[in-house]
Amino acid sequence: MEHLSKAKTVLLGIAAFYGLILGAGGGAEAALCMRGGAIAALPARAHQSEKGSGSVQSSLDFETYRTRIEPIFLKQRQGGMRCYDCHSVLATRLCLEPLSPGNSSWTTEQSRRNFEVVSQLITPSDPLKSRLLLHPLAQEAGGDPSHTGGKFWASQSDPEWKMLADWIRHSGEAQPATQTASPSTATDALDFRFFRTKVEPIFLKKRLSHARCYGCHALASRAFYLETLPAGSTDWTDEQSQRNFQSALQQVVPLEPASSRLLTHPLAPEAGGDAFHSGGSQFASQNDPDWLVIAEWVRGASTEIVRDSSGGSGVRIYVTNSASDTIDVVDPATNKVVQVIRGIELPHGIAFSPDGVRIYVSNESESVVDVVDRKSGEIVQKVSLSARPNNLTITKDGGRVLVGIRAQPGVVDVINTTSFKRVKSIPVDGSVHNVYVTPDGRYAISGSIENKAATVIDLQSEQAVWEVKFESGVRPMAFETNSDGSTRRIFIQLSGFHGFAVVDFAKRAEVARIKLPDQPGGFGISEGRRGVPSHGIGVAPDGKSLWVNSTLANAVFEYALPDLQLIGHAELPVLHPLGRPQSGAVPEWITFTPDSKLVYVSDSAAKLVSVIDTKTLKQVAVIPVGEVPKRMNTLVLH
Repeated sequence: MEHLSKAKTVLLGIAAFYGLILGAGGGAEAALCMRGGAIAALPARAHQSEKGSGSVQSSLDFETYRTRIEPIFLKQRQGGMRCYDCHSVLATRLCLEPLSPGNSSWTTEQSRRNFEVVSQLITPSDPLKSRLLLHPLAQEAGGDPSHTGGKFWASQSDPEWKMLADWIRHSGEAQPATQTASPSTATDALDFRFFRTKVEPIFLKKRLSHARCYGCHALASRAFYLETLPAGSTDWTDEQSQRNFQSALQQVVPLEPASSRLLTHPLAPEAGGDAFHSGGSQFASQNDPDWLVIAEWVRGASTEIVRDSSGGSGVRIYVTNSASDTIDVVDPATNKVVQVIRGIELPHGIAFSPDGVRIYVSNESESVVDVVDRKSGEIVQKVSLSARPNNLTITKDGGRVLVGIRAQPGVVDVINTTSFKRVKSIPVDGSVHNVYVTPDGRYAISGSIENKAATVIDLQSEQAVWEVKFESGVRPMAFETNSDGSTRRIFIQLSGFHGFAVVDFAKRAEVARIKLPDQPGGFGISEGRRGVPSHGIGVAPDGKSLWVNSTLANAVFEYALPDLQLIGHAELPVLHPLGRPQSGAVPEWITFTPDSKLVYVSDSAAKLVSVIDTKTLKQVAVIPVGEVPKRMNTLVLH
């Protein structure tokens, strides 16, 4: 924009003018960006908080500031102007530290000084009373009348403005200054042993056509500093590794690899990394094995857990990580991962034997069903299928596993759980995405995206008996029962429809279609999921409510049963990739605790599982899991 270009010329001219004054011995402290007393002498603004000048500290998060907020000040805007160009020179309330020669970012010490300055421009928990957000915001959008550097946020919907507002909103008045602030629980979640054994060796690794990370980051001037190796040693001592660990923590946003400088700075720009890294593009893509290891650590991975001791509660939540070879097992008593089952590449569906001894997993990479011993996590049997599978289910008596085959013309493979053999393939209308057994155990239902059909199978005769056709692909389903346990209605999600269809089981026909609310909204486009606006649906075990995921709203909606009245929604995690608009969690699946008090939502883009309190509709926990978590299931231990 032309006014920004002119503003840059004028402001740089002003800076040069004051530089001449300084050189001539004039009163530079009144005009140039000075630290210390000059800042304190500046008058306060009416909208700035007067509270707690010294007795109360802001609870603004420094790690979030350093990795997500501070880079905004160095961003080159239209016309070539950066916040830094003026705010490192002119006497303003936002006085930024000058960058060290040759550096494109601040050191940790400089960032902390910048953080202290920025904190003075914020009213905790109130973005609309924070000068940092109002001054560069257009007046018609609620900003100040003027800003010498121009108005580069046209509205409060600007991704940068929203990122800053979110950071401020999550702050508040903290403890008195005399008390020591407790460590960030998110940072505490990052595991030192995982860092020591899996992440730290990457910094010493010789990569083709690249110097080692250690070669540059052993320099004390680096923001990410690695300890100097002991003479003659090829590894750090435990004490040095602890210091390296602390240094690495300053470069990450726990649970958010895409917002963590440790991952974005050495990543190639075309793969979503920073524009420049003086050490070169160490990672060509986000599929680089080393990049994935670091990302796994940032998401909260710990040293390997194998065996489930079955302590804690008598319930487990199983999460298949569809882009990995792992299944995470969560104890809802603690909402912690208590077991990781490994070695099943591209796991899809998961089901359990009635006694909880065996687990059945559809394995897309090998076109088999893996039979797993629950306690040890070991694969004890592989059952070959007719073709590549998607989801699976099990009959109520546990005698047959039913596997949806994702190939035309469409079949459901039947596995005998005594012989571990495929004994039959039941023809259905179209390749199968999901397959279910009705709550009364009498029928199985398959859904086809390609043939746009839901096929009902009589489990006694093992034949398809009727179907319902739609104008778009059939996605997940959920079931409502009559008082005698028989199936009353099926709720079916469809491709391209932001809501669900209602099928009357007795009438064998669609009787209603429910559209989810338009608000909240704004998600789904950047994630490339407009064609699947709603994926994941479930009826709570008590039968009183229906829960429906929304990718477009980045939320899960609750409807009362049987009248299907909207009760409300719970928001899901928002991702903040550096230099890009915020994006949604892309929810995929739903499961519950048996008492219906908690609902679990797999957030496939965030590599998390959200835990929602069904009474308050509030998120009570987020659980880091593996790559692209999708299908989940609940097991009650006996």
